[in-house]
Amino acid sequence: MLLINENYQRLRGSYLFAEMAKRINAHKGKDIIKLGIGDVTCPLPSAVIDAMKSAVDDMATSENFHGYGPEQGYAWLREAIATGDVDGLDIDADEIFVSDGAKCDTGNIGELFSDTCRVAVLDPVYPVYVDTNVMSGRSGEYDPAKKGYSNMTYLPSSAENNFKPSLPKDKVDIIYLCYPNNPTGTVLTKEELTVWVEYAKENGALILFDAAYEAFIRQENVPHSIYEIDGAKEVAVEFRSFSKTAGFTGTRCAYTIVPKTLFGVDSKGEKQSLNAMWNRRHTTKFNGVPYITQRGAQACYSDEGKKQIRQVIDFYLGNAKVILDGLSALDIECFGGVNSPYIWLKTPGGMPSWDFFDKLLNEANVAGTPGAGFGNSGEGYFRLTAFNTRENTIKAMERFAALKL
Repeated sequence: MLLINENYQRLRGSYLFAEMAKRINAHKGKDIIKLGIGDVTCPLPSAVIDAMKSAVDDMATSENFHGYGPEQGYAWLREAIATGDVDGLDIDADEIFVSDGAKCDTGNIGELFSDTCRVAVLDPVYPVYVDTNVMSGRSGEYDPAKKGYSNMTYLPSSAENNFKPSLPKDKVDIIYLCYPNNPTGTVLTKEELTVWVEYAKENGALILFDAAYEAFIRQENVPHSIYEIDGAKEVAVEFRSFSKTAGFTGTRCAYTIVPKTLFGVDSKGEKQSLNAMWNRRHTTKFNGVPYITQRGAQACYSDEGKKQIRQVIDFYLGNAKVILDGLSALDIECFGGVNSPYIWLKTPGGMPSWDFFDKLLNEANVAGTPGAGFGNSGEGYFRLTAFNTRENTIKAMERFAALKL
């Protein structure tokens, strides 16, 4: 008899974005402006395109053809990352693992940990952090009364606490942090992030730090990497992505940093290297990002590549300002959008977020993301993204203004 992994039966309904797509697809033929899923719309930078075209030409000759590459990524890309993204933070190239997406890595990293580990997540939270722990059996049963899983610790983040969640009151082993935050678009200062690192050191916890949106940071004293905090290399794994930075959502390239100073313990109490474990997992289950894609990623660190990427991100932040200004003119309270492509708004009149999703879609032909899809503390909030054209962004705000709220 084939027995299934019954942890999947604990998952709550369909994945958030699948449900959104289902409702949006019911409006085929209409001019829907999509400000929901965080998918980029600008083309790849020309420096990246040129590098990928050259790599294609390499594949056409016997002398320059590339077959299987190193599963961890080619040395020239890992070194470019070390000097281009985390220079001065004492990160070695062999602590960097190139992959096909931060979503995959934040989900797969859980394979390194016991299913008895207790996990803490911010609330609201990117659903992947919760769902992958449910799948692995780490979540416990779903409690309908509390609207959460029994073995997970939820850390509320809302306007009431200025989106600065409190440290866990319970003993936890793994903490997911995402800054700039998805979905709220808010950030932590260096001093505020230091508190989390110190907590992890004092309590033997591991921080899984998702920095996929760090390139959008524009304010001073907001860390781009958790490794800017003293001692973080002993307690944190960091995830980065080229998706939102350089438009690689359809090209797929990311990387994870697992310091060699990072250890867990086995059942005998003996220390085990997480770097070695992740390397074993990576080389066993992953065949590496394609050579052509990695050459495109390498071009992001050229002078021209950095200049072009900055221009694209500035464009998206310009869209974010259009949204912030438009919502503020309507007296809609909103957050984020300064160091992030995400704007987090309070639903008018405290309307349930899925009701507001339907109203906005049906009456204004604008699609956003209901905050309830990100957790209990997301109810009464709504996420908009800056990943669209300027024309559509302006038009969406005009439709907002015409909406009867």
